[in-house]
Order: sequence, then structure tokens, then C-alpha cells
Amino acid sequence: MSEEESNEVPVEVNSEEESEDKPNSLSPQIESEEKLDSLPLQKESEEEHELSVEELKNLLSQEKEKTMEYELKFKRALADLQNLDRKTKSDIESGINTKIDQFMIEFLQIYDDFVRAKEAFSKNNVNVEGLDSILKNMDSLLLKNNVSTIDALGEIFDPKLHEAISIIGDSTLEENTITKELRKGYISHNRVIRPSLVEISRKIKSEKLGE
Repeated sequence: MSEEESNEVPVEVNSEEESEDKPNSLSPQIESEEKLDSLPLQKESEEEHELSVEELKNLLSQEKEKTMEYELKFKRALADLQNLDRKTKSDIESGINTKIDQFMIEFLQIYDDFVRAKEAFSKNNVNVEGLDSILKNMDSLLLKNNVSTIDALGEIFDPKLHEAISIIGDSTLEENTITKELRKGYISHNRVIRPSLVEISRKIKSEKLGE
């Protein structure tokens, strides 16, 4: 053998078929690394998804609390509005009734003047047909406005309806019996617009002689 031949390094040459058939030893390693790299990303994605659901639950709970709070405020506001409406109506009605009562009291004073005039003319034998006609019209006006007289004579004194201005001793009558009506009283819509001026009785205690 010559010296040139002995110095040659043998080189193994693979054919294309052999290279295709022989598996690549690096591929499994690369695939495994890719899988490992993808696992943390997938885990993070799942955690983010779980946090999003939890956040949605918290938001839903907060919205429910807000809804309940708004509903309570609405109910309170509605109740305040209803109370204000009732109070306003009551104040208006009370104000109207007060004005009507004042007018009726002034009207009754004029009515009393006509009654006294009739009595005075009757005592002097003066014709009172004109006054009777006026008084009838006044009575109709009072009736139309639901104004009625208060029963007094013979009744037991009631401070809500009557005003006692004199007392008479009478052992035959029950205590606080109204013996005289000095001025008629009137009621309007179950309200006393003018109490009756009356005289009431008191029982007299008899004293035994010689005691």
C-alpha cells in the first residue's frame, strides 16, 4: 500500500434513502420542549378565565346590592310623596273649611239680627211676613251648606257642644241639665262652628234645721 492511500480518512456517505429512513434524534427533544413551553401558558389562561368568572360573580353581587338599595330608596321616596300628598290635601281641606266656617259665623251673626228683629216687631204687633221670608231663605242656605243647629234645651251639658254662662239651682233636675238656651249653636260637617250659649242646673243640698 502506498503512503497516500494510508493517510486518507474514511468518510461514511449515506444515501438519500438511508437518510430519509433514519429518524432525526433532535425532533423528539424539540417537541417535548414545545409541549413544556405551552403548558404554563395554558395554565395561565385557565387561571385568567377563573378570575374572570369570579370577577363577574362579584360584579353581579354588587349590582344586586345596588338594585336593592335603589329599590329601598324608591319605596321611601314614594312613601314620602304619598305622605306629602295626603298632608297637602289635608292642609288645603282644612284651610277651605276654616274659611267656610269664618264666613258662616259672620252669616249667623246677621241671621241672629234678623231673628231678634222679628221678635221685637212681633211684640209690637208689626207685620213680619217680609222677615219670615228672609229667614226661610237663610234657613235654606244653611241647610244647603250642611249647617245644622245643636240640640241644647233639656239636654245634659256637653263642653264640646255647649258653653255655660249661667247656673241655676234646681233639685228636681239632673245635674248639668240645660235649662235655657241663650244663643243657638251650629254644626257644619260634624264640626262645631259655634257652641250654644246655655244655662245649666245644679242640685241644691238641703240643710237640716237644728244641726
